Amino acid sequence: MGRNPRHEKILSLLQNFRQITVADLTERLNVSQVTIRKDLTSLEEQGLILRSHGSARLAQAVNQISTVSTRKDLYYDEKDRITSKALELIQEGDSVCIDASSTNLLLAKKVTSMQIRVITNSLEIMSNLSRSRDLTLTTIGGNFRREAGSFIGPLAEDAVNQLQYDIAFIGATGISAEGEFLTHNTIEGKLKNAMLKAAKRKVILADSSKFEARSFSKFANADLIDILITDSGFTEIELFRKLGIEVLTV
Repeated sequence: MGRNPRHEKILSLLQNFRQITVADLTERLNVSQVTIRKDLTSLEEQGLILRSHGSARLAQAVNQISTVSTRKDLYYDEKDRITSKALELIQEGDSVCIDASSTNLLLAKKVTSMQIRVITNSLEIMSNLSRSRDLTLTTIGGNFRREAGSFIGPLAEDAVNQLQYDIAFIGATGISAEGEFLTHNTIEGKLKNAMLKAAKRKVILADSSKFEARSFSKFANADLIDILITDSGFTEIELFRKLGIEVLTV
């Protein structure tokens, strides 16, 4: 995705310094504070930075960005089995939150003929389910994050905070040995956390390659998660069960 060269410079500075003030950016880039604030607003709306008290910091690991379309064919067989197992947890009449991830996109394609309500922030899931005559679709809006094909940010969080539903299926880009669930983007992670808290049953869908994979931002600890559905390559089943998570392998 092409960006304003000044935006690229701001992101490069943030990668080096982790956090930087508006005043410092103004001096380094030789532009006005008004221009810098507009730049930061644009970058925040893309889910790339977080702003606070006259400064900014990265919201995600920029070098690790990959789109849903590039991820959806990775570990496809494992994701297919994981989502088939997830389908067994859904009953007719349920309200089901499905967040934006390549695994969840596959799950969404399997629920199109069910009499359920689906809540999602994923543009591609919205597109797939909008043609269904059976389910009811509730969409979460906000700032559009192009790499993930999802809507995130305060507007999305506010919408989720008004909801309650039966079950949430949430994707993760990393899982630590301490039972921490991770994503590449802090703003996206805040929404994932809100989605989990609004659900009666909280389920993570993640293939075993996500275990100990490097990621940027924690969105949940083990005590928030009820079920992890993963593939047979996951080797820490007993450890996670001791942490209070039911682990289902396929």
